[in-house]
Amino acid sequence: MKQRISLVALVVRDYDEAIAFYTQALGFTLLEDTDLGDGKRWVRVAPPGAETALLLAQASNDEQARSIGNQTGGRVGFFLHTDDFWRDHTAMSERGVRFLETPRVESYGTVAVFEDLYGNRWDLLQLNA
Repeated sequence: MKQRISLVALVVRDYDEAIAFYTQALGFTLLEDTDLGDGKRWVRVAPPGAETALLLAQASNDEQARSIGNQTGGRVGFFLHTDDFWRDHTAMSERGVRFLETPRVESYGTVAVFEDLYGNRWDLLQLNA
């Protein structure tokens, strides 16, 4: 049996601002943007070459809106692995991504925490070989 996680839903304030951030600031690819009617869209973005994508889900009520930027209770909830930490850290910083700490070398690799446009915390991580 083979299984995999294909999508992770991320509640966002606005489809277009989220698409702009993930594609421009993080360099993700827009995989799909399908109009479902009634203001809903099916929007998928992913890092180049990734198997798992983010489903950008615009909040449709107050309860969902309250979770924007705090989907993991303030913890790092998303992990962006890279094959070149310094290349991506530099590029992301130049595109306005806010890193919350100085990059650090740990026993497992090089890492730094950053925030997305809503305040969700991410690790940019290059694992040791």
